Amino acid sequence: MAGNNLSPRQKMINLMYLVFIAMLAINMGKEVLSAFGSLNEKLEASNVKANADNAAALDGLSRLAGEKPERYQPVLDKANRIKEVSSEYYSYLEGIKNEMTENLKNKRDYEKMDQSKFLDKKFFKGGGKYSEEGQEFVDKMNGYRNALEEILGENFSEIKSSVAQRFSTGENGQVENRDGIKIDWLNYNYEGFPLVASLTKITQIQADVKATENDIFGAMLGEELSSEVSMNNYTTLLEQPKSAYYQGETFDGSIVLGRTDATTKPHEVELFLDGKKLSESDYELDGGKVKLKVNAGNAGDHKIEGKLIFKQNDEDLPVTVSATFATITKPNAAVISADKMNVVYRGVSNPITISIPGIPDNNVSASASGLSKVSGSKYVMNPGSGRTVNITASGTLPDGQRISTTSEFRIKDVPRPSGTIRGESGEVSMPRSSLEVSTVGAVLEDFDFDLNLGIRGFKFKVPGQPTVSVRGNKLDGAARNALQRARRGDAVQIFDIEAFITGNTGYKLKKVSPVVIQLTN
Repeated sequence: MAGNNLSPRQKMINLMYLVFIAMLAINMGKEVLSAFGSLNEKLEASNVKANADNAAALDGLSRLAGEKPERYQPVLDKANRIKEVSSEYYSYLEGIKNEMTENLKNKRDYEKMDQSKFLDKKFFKGGGKYSEEGQEFVDKMNGYRNALEEILGENFSEIKSSVAQRFSTGENGQVENRDGIKIDWLNYNYEGFPLVASLTKITQIQADVKATENDIFGAMLGEELSSEVSMNNYTTLLEQPKSAYYQGETFDGSIVLGRTDATTKPHEVELFLDGKKLSESDYELDGGKVKLKVNAGNAGDHKIEGKLIFKQNDEDLPVTVSATFATITKPNAAVISADKMNVVYRGVSNPITISIPGIPDNNVSASASGLSKVSGSKYVMNPGSGRTVNITASGTLPDGQRISTTSEFRIKDVPRPSGTIRGESGEVSMPRSSLEVSTVGAVLEDFDFDLNLGIRGFKFKVPGQPTVSVRGNKLDGAARNALQRARRGDAVQIFDIEAFITGNTGYKLKKVSPVVIQLTN
């Protein structure tokens, strides 16, 4: 159509074709504007309904708070804070929308809302930078998102994730356009857009506010109602016909659920231990538990029988109790075991377990050179000089008798580390380019502890070239220069590797074995 030898008739046809395309574009633009306007009306109608639904949910929480203030009043207080910050942000957005349409005679004539001048002037100044009102618009969204996350606290992780997505202003205030270029979030969403499109976008933010309120109120109400019947209010109990079993027997116990929340306290307790009725001083009520405070008695099996009586619709509802427990004889010796056999290593924090059967860990004491307690029965041994160390454990039995046991452990040094290049030890083949960027390290092969070893430096030798001393764990400039003079097939050496234990640099490791690299090019 662009040829210079077209006939007048063909030129006229081409001109009419261009006019026809332009008319289609104009009509299409009007249809798009009208579509935005229709969508804006639907969103506003939906917001009205969502506002009513959210108010009903808040009223429901208010009624529950009136009936059970100890459970629901804190929830209602949090919901009211959500409502307050949401209403403030919603009103701010509504104010901007009113400014956008206040000079329009017909606020539904969307085909005339094709200009972007209003928000371009309100939100931006020269060079596309934010105006004060533009920055306020971004700050308001960020502030609303942060306020919700603060009010929700540690709970409602799914809702907080939804809030972060709905009210995101991009990473560091920027987003990527379809060309992969990062631009400011406000410019990306509002600069140069028709007025009706921006109006609809702001209405959508209001819809997100209402949807977020609905999600939060529903989750709060659902969480509190479900907590009353939640499995978190139950614990597992083990029912077994007898308290002890012989080796080789089939264990025929049963795992059952027991409710433990405060609402399941029995109204009356009638319990008997070996036929003797328990008094109120022999037990205490703790939530849904009846905690016994009785003497374990002589060695052997003991039986607890009776019933717990609950009130249901002003009627007594008895629950039968039938259980046994065993009392064992007092221990007279400590049990000491090394988690890494009967050897402890110098330069390493060796885990040691020390306990005495029948005596609580907090009543057991242990002593040895280099021994320190972590928690419970867990200790750490950092041996010093010498070939052996003795650990003594002591404890007091309930009757006041004190027992003490000593165990001997051998002390060994950390074995000789092996030098590595690129994680490989011994003889390694690799191209020159890989060696230039590879990391020198050291490992303790077949050692029981996972120790992190650091490298201070090493020596580097290329055949026919002077030895280069390197600081750090990679080849430096001098070493790379020497490497450039090596030939294919040369055996390059890394030796005198200075390794140390991370976190214990004062311990001197044995000499690290060297690494030999065969150059493949």
